[in-house]
Amino acid sequence: MAAVPPELTWLVDAFVERHPECDVEFTEFHFSDPLGLATSGAVDLQVMWRPVPSPGLRSGPTVLTEGRLLAVPADSELAGRSRVSLEGLAGRTVPDGGPLMPQEWLHAICPKRTPDGRMIHRGPQARTFHELLALVAAGRAVSPVNEHVLKYYTFPGVVLIPIEDAPVTEWALALPDTVAPPPHVNAFVRVAEELGPRAVAVP
Repeated sequence: MAAVPPELTWLVDAFVERHPECDVEFTEFHFSDPLGLATSGAVDLQVMWRPVPSPGLRSGPTVLTEGRLLAVPADSELAGRSRVSLEGLAGRTVPDGGPLMPQEWLHAICPKRTPDGRMIHRGPQARTFHELLALVAAGRAVSPVNEHVLKYYTFPGVVLIPIEDAPVTEWALALPDTVAPPPHVNAFVRVAEELGPRAVAVP
């Protein structure tokens, strides 16, 4: 999730201003293994879209919100539309996140069925976001993605279209649920709670 850190500058700056003895470092994780870093103790916190997977993690405050887009091949009949609905996913194929991606977390972005109950097929596995974009460009899948993709990613052969009826994505702090957080983590969470979430600014 390498594109999210620039959207959190306001939160990191506020935390460091209040706690100058602390520093914040970002580490990228891939959605194909969203629990590995936090549950192993390699990081203190993660920023993840809701619902935060459990067991393994517990949810903290929401820090970012944004809309959603549909990534489609440039030669798709959908590519010329100004917007699409979730019903437009009916009968189409979306990438699979692999065996380490919790299903409820995947379904929050890529549901199994449309709102009217029509099937959305699972297709080839994408272990990273660039693999996902490559599958879309090759015509092997379409995929809902978060709106910040407009700001941080371009990929030949991929067109991004707003999904008019998709729920808002909420990005939350996620903490390991097996250990008590250390004081600096509690302090970061308190700052996030005090400031509240911000919407991702997109072009």
